[in-house]
Order: sequence, then C-alpha cells, then structure tokens
Amino acid sequence: MFIAFGLTALYFGRNLQMGTTVRMGPGYVPHMLAYIMMGLGVIIVVLALLKPGEITEAPKWKPITMVTIGIVCFALLFETTGLIPALIAMVLIASLGGDEFKIVEVIANIVVLTILCILVFKVGLSMNIYVLRGVW
Repeated sequence: MFIAFGLTALYFGRNLQMGTTVRMGPGYVPHMLAYIMMGLGVIIVVLALLKPGEITEAPKWKPITMVTIGIVCFALLFETTGLIPALIAMVLIASLGGDEFKIVEVIANIVVLTILCILVFKVGLSMNIYVLRGVW
C-alpha cells in the first residue's frame, strides 16, 4: 500500500519542478514524501518476508473503513462548507470506527482540532481557506 501510494504521488507530481534543497520547487516535498513512503513500504515488505507467519489476526475492517469514509467526507466537505463542518464530520465518522464511542471525548477532540487547525493554517500560515464558508 505504501509503495502504491508513493508511486501514485510520483505519477501525479511528475510535471512539478523539483528544484534543489536550497531552492525547493513545488514538486520537492511531494517527491520526497513519496520516496519516504516507498522506502517504508520496502522495509515493511522485507520485514514481512523475514518473519513470515507472525500475523495471526485478521485486519479490523470497521476502523479502517470508518477512518477512510471520514477522510473522504472531509475532502468533499472542505471546499463546499469550510474547515469546521469538514472537521466535525471527519472526527465523528472516524470515531465511530472505535470500540468505545464517548460523545464528550469526541466533542473535546473536535474543539481542540478545530482550534489547532485555525491557529496553524489560517493564522500561522495565512492560508486562504474558509473556516466557515460565507462567514470567515
């Protein structure tokens, strides 16, 4: 999976200029992250081949599915509604994948993530993103 994601990132970023370490182009960070992901994938494959048979339990599909659905919902809602509704949907849906669902903890998680994201992306990095579409 890591190798496939890395190769996909390299494919879609093939037209971006790399630049140098001192003068990074728009493709520098995506390329480096893709290489890191592929390297991790190779390490995982080698370790799995050296120690076969140690994986004894089946994957837990509920958390994998709910987190994936949460990320997709975030991506779809972010452009249309803004950061806050997208974060609320993502955290709520991803939280449903766990064995324990406590609404107070989920709300606290949403509040903390929202404050941190606003501080980092809107205030700190001055990114042109909507926090709440039509409002801010």
